[in-house]
Amino acid sequence: MGGPNLEVFKFAVYLFVPIVSLVYFGDPAWYHAHVVPYRNKLLPPLEKTVRDIPFEQHRIREELERIKNERLDRRDAKQRDTTE
Repeated sequence: MGGPNLEVFKFAVYLFVPIVSLVYFGDPAWYHAHVVPYRNKLLPPLEKTVRDIPFEQHRIREELERIKNERLDRRDAKQRDTTE
């Protein structure tokens, strides 16, 4: 077996690897340099996201009707552009 020196080394590795990774990846500068640009590529901007989610049934139906009308308007505009 390895003996006490190996156990001390393993304990140090088990203890310091998570601490070092938290210090490195938890730094706000690292977050803003690496995570925020990637988030902006993946997710739509906050202006385009819906933050007020309706919970009442009549508001849900109104929202679905609005979305359906927008989709139909886009489809009609696309068809007008292709026929011209």
